[in-house]
Amino acid sequence: QVQLVESGGGLVQVGGSLRLSCAASGSIFSIYRMGWYRQAPGKQRELVAGITSIGSTDYADSVKGRFTISRDTAKNTVSLQMNSLKPEDTAVYYCAAARGANTYWGQGTQVTVSS
Repeated sequence: QVQLVESGGGLVQVGGSLRLSCAASGSIFSIYRMGWYRQAPGKQRELVAGITSIGSTDYADSVKGRFTISRDTAKNTVSLQMNSLKPEDTAVYYCAAARGANTYWGQGTQVTVSS
């Protein structure tokens, strides 16, 4: 089992920045990919950004150039720096970790961007 705990969500104005962090614990050996997903009310959960164990990253088109994902393997954390936030970025953000055939999820953290 892998446990994921997110932190860093909150309320921010349009154009502001937030940094989300996710700490992984438990059976973290062989986690090959971690990522951030988000789910807005009435919408499906979507991938925001992902990073593999060798540092390869991918982003949703809607956040490219504004969000940056990073991973500290020594501390077993993954972070998401979010800049130039827009109202449409408002959602619950979830950390995820892929290990073998399983995907583990954090409890989610709310991000609200006010206009």
